[in-house]
Amino acid sequence: MLKLKDLQAFYGNIQALKGISLEIQEGEIISLIGANGAGKSTTLMTISGIVPAREGEILFKDKPINKLPPDKIAALGISQVPEGRRIFPYLTVMENLDMGAFLRNDKSGVKQDLEYVLELFPILAERRNQAGGTLSGGEQQMLAISRAIMTRPKLLLLDEPSLGLAPIITKQIFEIIKKFNKESNTTIFLVEQNANLALQVADRGYVMENGVITISDTGENLLVNEDVKKAYLGI
Repeated sequence: MLKLKDLQAFYGNIQALKGISLEIQEGEIISLIGANGAGKSTTLMTISGIVPAREGEILFKDKPINKLPPDKIAALGISQVPEGRRIFPYLTVMENLDMGAFLRNDKSGVKQDLEYVLELFPILAERRNQAGGTLSGGEQQMLAISRAIMTRPKLLLLDEPSLGLAPIITKQIFEIIKKFNKESNTTIFLVEQNANLALQVADRGYVMENGVITISDTGENLLVNEDVKKAYLGI
């Protein structure tokens, strides 16, 4: 579904991505782990067109997208949940979800997906008329994920969904990510510093260091890889 080929990206004169290559198959959950500043978020931002790719190629369903603007990339079915959630704080929960469906014209499908996300995250149904900015951090993350699901994405990019959340909320959100993947067969590309949880839900994973992919394997194998255990799992 997605292929990055020798991708390079810069912030000014600082090179963030140094020729990375990876592949994601349809229906997979792929986790990208690494230390803070390794280039994980930049990878997602480059796929979304927010950070321009200076060299290399991004192929989505065998078609190059790296020269497209972010709105055209989103219209292809690539939806990102950014680090820090970025919900609309003054809009209600329902208005935030409506914004997720902004590009869609299938009213019955939108209604069906709205019912689905409110079943996935029942707390959002309870808070439906509450302003997004008044929700807890965990509830805001649930809203950000739900808003992305409302786009009916083919590829869902999740950037640090556990950031700043209590462990019990983090565990709940990861269980729901896995459930959504299984029920919808939506492909998920997950960037996460909580390597243990990220690899537990992943079909495959990549390890990134200083803008370079250093290891790739199944999630199961990466969990027992000695280098990964020492560097990222605290074992």
